[in-house]
Amino acid sequence: MVPVTDPDDARLADYRALTDVALRTQWEPPHGLFIAEGELVLRRALRAGFAPRSYLIERDRAAALAPQLPGAPVYAASPEVLQHTTGFHVHRGVLASFHRRPLPEVAELLATARRVVVCEDINNHTNLGAIFRSVAGLGADAVLLSPSCADPLYRRSVRVSMGEVFAVPYARLEPWPAGLARVAQAGFTVLALTPAADAVPLDRLTTADRARPALLLGAEGAGLSAAALAVADRRVAIPMQGGVDSLNVAAAAAVACWELARST
Repeated sequence: MVPVTDPDDARLADYRALTDVALRTQWEPPHGLFIAEGELVLRRALRAGFAPRSYLIERDRAAALAPQLPGAPVYAASPEVLQHTTGFHVHRGVLASFHRRPLPEVAELLATARRVVVCEDINNHTNLGAIFRSVAGLGADAVLLSPSCADPLYRRSVRVSMGEVFAVPYARLEPWPAGLARVAQAGFTVLALTPAADAVPLDRLTTADRARPALLLGAEGAGLSAAALAVADRRVAIPMQGGVDSLNVAAAAAVACWELARST
């Protein structure tokens, strides 16, 4: 355990300005790192085999946690130092910097998965984290992301997923949307989730449609692009009531994943 009293200490560079999305996007992937927040998320990252670079923990908790944390220095700091370094009150008092791992190949994921979720242009980190949590808990095997999707290992996505981003394999699908042809060629039925009037209700899908589904989700508001819809095998919808046309994309992902898992 290493006490740190200066927010500008160079050893805390990984944790600087965690609320600045633009800065973190420029810092984390190029340096091959991501930040885990909270003891539960930290332990799930370790359980998934990610290698720690360092830990930054509120000093009142550090003495108890430090002996349990492998492989990297544990920096202990006051709540004030944590706040000045990160830009927010770290109410959980636990942060860690981890090394990223290379992403798997798309072909590798498709060869071993039975159900996948494909995301187009989902750049809201909260929604993306919630989608990963639903995928992990409701029976999908992998996630494919369009090139413009947000980073699943951004701190907010990791936190919202409760660390389930570490349990779900994912890859970038390029080029987009032409890469969707690879999904179909691998034996999946691409199901585009949309509130369009001609969409088939999810609960009316055939057994063949449900055998190896690839659930295609679009961004909040804009929905799926015309180009992505054009290459889908089916347009599908969640039946709605009360004049509501659609759900938040993360909620829709949960409902759709549950329905597709229920039928098998």
